[in-house]
Amino acid sequence: MADAPGVEGGCACGAVCYRLTAPPMFVHCCHCTSCQTETGSAFVINALIEAELVNTIKGTAEPLLTPSESGRGQQIWRCPNCRVALWSNYGGAKDLIRFVRVGTLDKPAALPPDIHIYTRSKLPWVRLPEGVPAVEAYYDSSKLWPEESLARRERALDGPRSPAD
Repeated sequence: MADAPGVEGGCACGAVCYRLTAPPMFVHCCHCTSCQTETGSAFVINALIEAELVNTIKGTAEPLLTPSESGRGQQIWRCPNCRVALWSNYGGAKDLIRFVRVGTLDKPAALPPDIHIYTRSKLPWVRLPEGVPAVEAYYDSSKLWPEESLARRERALDGPRSPAD
């Protein structure tokens, strides 16, 4: 997993810009047909990070709830002007963990994938790199994520705490 504090990104028109204030927990390269359709590409690369660690430094992204294969929906946050997708929330669309579109980073090479998922629908001409895990569908994150990332995810899914907690 790459080190990414201070990595910045934004939409195509520059109306919405953001900064990651910590490295992501994990980076997925997803080859599912939904991601192919939503991006108009062969795959999408998402950096999974706590919503509170994605600071908007310019503009405001707008959420759009879209259907997902799980049936729980996906909330895609887009620039209100150029409509570029900046990040998504899965699993019922709560904004606790963001799947930041690595392609919207100023330096997308800073966050290479930790895993390739849903390779069962990978386009046949896409070649996967050696040494990076690849799975047919999803996977058990407890077996692949670093312990620190698992702990961060658990804290994020517990939600924000009051000062009295």
